[in-house]
Amino acid sequence: MKQFDVVIVGGGIVGSATAYYLRKHGFKGSVAIVEKDTTYQFSCTARSAGGLRQQFSTPENIALSLFGLKLIRTLKAEFGADADVGFKEQGYLILASEDGLPILEDNHRVQTSIGADNVLLKGEELAARFPWLVCDGLAAGCFGLTGEGWMDPYLLMSLFRKAAVAQGVEVITGDVAAISTENSRVRSVTLVSGETITCNALVNAAGAGAGMLAAMAGLKLPVGPRKRYVYVLDCPAASDALHKAPLTVQPNGIWFRPEGRNFICGLSPEDHEEPADVDWEVDYGFFEERIWPGLAERVPPFEAIKVINAWVGHYDYNALDQNAVLGTTPALANFYFANGFSGHGLQQGPAAGNAIAELIVHGGYRSIDLSCFTFDRIAKNAPLFEKNVI
Repeated sequence: MKQFDVVIVGGGIVGSATAYYLRKHGFKGSVAIVEKDTTYQFSCTARSAGGLRQQFSTPENIALSLFGLKLIRTLKAEFGADADVGFKEQGYLILASEDGLPILEDNHRVQTSIGADNVLLKGEELAARFPWLVCDGLAAGCFGLTGEGWMDPYLLMSLFRKAAVAQGVEVITGDVAAISTENSRVRSVTLVSGETITCNALVNAAGAGAGMLAAMAGLKLPVGPRKRYVYVLDCPAASDALHKAPLTVQPNGIWFRPEGRNFICGLSPEDHEEPADVDWEVDYGFFEERIWPGLAERVPPFEAIKVINAWVGHYDYNALDQNAVLGTTPALANFYFANGFSGHGLQQGPAAGNAIAELIVHGGYRSIDLSCFTFDRIAKNAPLFEKNVI
């Protein structure tokens, strides 16, 4: 039987960052990451689109992403001279119709008050800045001037994991089958292999499997997998300006961004369209019927495109309010939640990992007050809605 002071279930960006920041905050005890897929082939992190933005409606979400931006800006100082995640700082462009303009304006005010560097563009300003964009029916667009873009998610995760391992964190390949509790505390986890690992603290960083893991400890967490498609497009008619475009989000939710010489795009389905089978099969009909018409209408060069590849990723979706669940609960004092990021876990993973490390080492938040994301809002059915879920 192995024993660790802290066991982190899930070795994606959140779990790896938690392990790294535990050491950075001076934690000397033993730490293990339990990860069932150490190839990361089906990891939420590795299959994400790698975005980083400050365009959220919740102040704490903006602060979480600003933490991630600061890390990217100081990556070599943090992880060494060779550290690079290929950050493409081309911005986000969130578009709004007349109906959505008040929300876009409110969000812009909140974002800039916290330190986001973005601008609200209307009418001729929007058309002049993005000549490839058909502006009919658009009231405005909020554009990230600096600090927004995308990166290689696997490289960022790997930097955290390798740095944590270099400081004595052990990675265990395995899948948790059971959690043992006693006197309102987690005592151990048992793996599918039959191995039991005792611990003084358990961190739930299990991504799309977070709800199942919480249920093993008798906790009801409304977090589970949601299937999302990402399509890779070849567009021979694309101009240089279009290849320099920001990640653009239409009022109907269709998004696209450049990816090398190609483009990628996607759309979160409506509730009634959610795929029944949360597997890894791509539905190309969804692109043909729901994405391509709207994409070509807004960006005419996309009328002549070819889908050359596609993949499925899973959101760790919080069905209550699409916001993160962080912290502990009196019902199980040494069970730490770091879950439910609903598609923005890659950009918020560093700050979330740091926050959980602060709770474990210092007993409270020090960098960012994230108490609004408490698990207790689940039991109270008190959602904290994020308006900018993509």
